[in-house]
Amino acid sequence: MAPDLYVTNFNRNFTGVSATAANVVRAQGKMHDLRLVGHPLPDCPAPISKSQARALCRAGPSDRPFAIWHVRRNPEMQTALWLRDVLRRPIRIVFTSAAQRLHSAYPRWLISRMDAVIATTERAAEFVPHVRAVVPHGVDTDRFSPAPDRAAAWAALGYGGTQGIATIGRIRPEKGTDVFVRAMLRLLPDRPGATALVIGRAAREHQSFLSDLQNEVDAAGLRDRILFPGEIAAGDLPPLLRGLSLVMQMPRYEGYGMVPLEGMASGVPFVASDAGYYNAFSAQGRAGRIVDQEDWQGAADAAGTLLDDPARHDAMAKAARDIAEASFSARAEAAGIEEVYQQLWAEG
Repeated sequence: MAPDLYVTNFNRNFTGVSATAANVVRAQGKMHDLRLVGHPLPDCPAPISKSQARALCRAGPSDRPFAIWHVRRNPEMQTALWLRDVLRRPIRIVFTSAAQRLHSAYPRWLISRMDAVIATTERAAEFVPHVRAVVPHGVDTDRFSPAPDRAAAWAALGYGGTQGIATIGRIRPEKGTDVFVRAMLRLLPDRPGATALVIGRAAREHQSFLSDLQNEVDAAGLRDRILFPGEIAAGDLPPLLRGLSLVMQMPRYEGYGMVPLEGMASGVPFVASDAGYYNAFSAQGRAGRIVDQEDWQGAADAAGTLLDDPARHDAMAKAARDIAEASFSARAEAAGIEEVYQQLWAEG
């Protein structure tokens, strides 16, 4: 029997888009005859190739009028449009849009050809047509969960010190990696037990940006306490987050931003710039603190206030987990997406 749902992942790198897709696929696999198309995602079904998917969707599922292709990137929209409009495959296309700014001309044209669009925030919905629903991204609260003993979980990672603070993502100006480093240069000298991690990789065009940051750290004499471990495997992210005391994300632009949410599910509060969906995650300060973009001093001070008050930290850690489970779970996202699928199938 032909599958009723194809979910695409054409980027071999594990990105924020990959993470959000993986969270949902793990939930959707329990509801649909699903095929992942492209590159693997952690703890998801083994993928099939584009050519295999093209052959498989010649016929629609026996119990549905058509199959759904759920896409999240430009090349994935292109492939699905080719199948639907040129090869006349019995499919409909759903696109998830997180961008909180106007897409450029070609992506706008691609999006205009979608059968349905799911926006991840009300703001993102303002920039795309055919929006059927606003469904915030959710986190897999089974995969990301608190450590029974945070201190032991941190020690097991081997980075040193007694407290871990991390920023996670591509190393580039847009992600505010430099803002994080400057916040750590302010924060760490008065807290000898704290170690900061810059998790991620710099593309070739951002190697000089990375070198400048490393030189700032060296000049401050903090080479052994502000570390640049590089990119880590997706499977290593849950144990890393469980060991942290604080997540700090300081982007200058972010469409949504999953890292604070993954930290929250792991029982880790956050400090972040006013970007993405971070304000909603913070729940008016119960799970995290929001500061102005580029305010490295404010970020350092907010982090220090939290780390220096164990009772407040414990309360925010518990609230973070509770909020992730109640309001931002992958199960809730999958349920919201399912409503859109059912609308399309009902329309025939």
